[in-house]
Amino acid sequence: MPAGSILVADDDTAIRTVLNQALSRAGYEVRLTGNAATLWRWVSQGEGDLVITDVVMPDENAFDLLPRIKKMRPNLPVIVMSAQNTFMTAIRASERGAYEYLPKPFDLKELIAIVGRALAEPKERVASNDDDGEFDSIPLVGRSPAMQEIFRVLARLMQTDLTVMISGESGTGKELVARALHDYGKRRNGPFVAVNMAAIPRDLIESELFGHERGAFTGANARATGRFEQAEGGTLFLDEIGDMPMEAQTRLLRVLQQGEYTTVGGRTPIKTDVRIVAASNKDLRILIQQGLFREDLFFRLNVVPLRLPPLRERIEDLPDLIRHFFALAEKDGLPPKKLDALALERMKQHRWPGNVRELENLARRLAALYPQDVITGHVIDGELAPPAVVSGGSAATTVDNLGGAVEVYLSSHFSGFPNGVPPPGLYHRILREIEVPLLTAALAATRGNQIRAADLLGLNRNTLRKKIRDLDIQVYRTGG
Repeated sequence: MPAGSILVADDDTAIRTVLNQALSRAGYEVRLTGNAATLWRWVSQGEGDLVITDVVMPDENAFDLLPRIKKMRPNLPVIVMSAQNTFMTAIRASERGAYEYLPKPFDLKELIAIVGRALAEPKERVASNDDDGEFDSIPLVGRSPAMQEIFRVLARLMQTDLTVMISGESGTGKELVARALHDYGKRRNGPFVAVNMAAIPRDLIESELFGHERGAFTGANARATGRFEQAEGGTLFLDEIGDMPMEAQTRLLRVLQQGEYTTVGGRTPIKTDVRIVAASNKDLRILIQQGLFREDLFFRLNVVPLRLPPLRERIEDLPDLIRHFFALAEKDGLPPKKLDALALERMKQHRWPGNVRELENLARRLAALYPQDVITGHVIDGELAPPAVVSGGSAATTVDNLGGAVEVYLSSHFSGFPNGVPPPGLYHRILREIEVPLLTAALAATRGNQIRAADLLGLNRNTLRKKIRDLDIQVYRTGG
């Protein structure tokens, strides 16, 4: 007796042959077709215990067929395959009720294992959503195996309220993942509230999260709502959770255990309906060993762990990412750009300490500062060279030299628009492009001394520290 009947639909003859051999060897009865019409006829006649289908077929897209299959046979597992390995492909597969999504090329052993699970424990999938919605841009980009696995995990999490713990180096896109969980999940109509624990004074974190009553402490002249109240019905993203002080950790643990909190200075418990997504660029297990993070809180937050790989571990995604960022820059009114082969090779050799955020900043800088349509390897060599060490002359003189760079920037920026007239929003665009190199130059000029750099720039020292952290600026210190 066969272990089950599998219906396979793919217009690629080679794929059908490989699947037929692998599934037959595993003991399954297999029926093959190259079009959606035949697949639909078999399904409507009650044939097959499981479906494996490509997304793109000559006569119909599988995402259009899936809702009809789930309506007619809701317990029939459907595995979707696609060479269009994007985040939205995984999301649409999940929304249409697919049992699993597999990016091409796929691992045959993994496919056989998924088929076995699907047939052993058939489950009703989430009801399909026929509304495609409008997706103006792909929130996450990557074809590497690491990113494909993240897409698949996220697709499974969209219709749940499970707490997610995102780990990864600074600049890997932790908040972007948290936003994707919210924007494409069942809480999409509620608020998304992000809090960076490292950016809030430690003695104000509890008030920031839970709110406070009038008179709760000096300066509390009126009742203030906290981030939990602001995020009610939506998602609360707690970034850099490792910087949360112990007292606040205890209060957060109570929320996760009992679903309620009290304001600072308040006595009445307040019920809360918020999904928690936390993130950290620190190893929380090490913080636990050092007595800086509660182990019980860690296990409450770490229900679904999700590690974002650094860019150097997914360098095959670099071409897609740079095209994506150039496209975003063009949408903002900057000239279109491309890389030549040598430029792309130079970028692949870079270590990317700032990860995807560093790459995005570079892409915008290239689009804004360089007049040529094709960026060469020589340009990339200059951009990715380490900051020059200041060896003489005053710091003020070094920073003053940026005036010439700003002049060049403005000239290049205006020349890229018809009649030299840019679209609205020029101030913020220029600030965004100039702020990072300006702060980097000031830190290099002062040999990484943040106090001297703040005085040089005329900034409050705490403001400079926050900008260094938020903009992920690398601080290079030199001896002497």
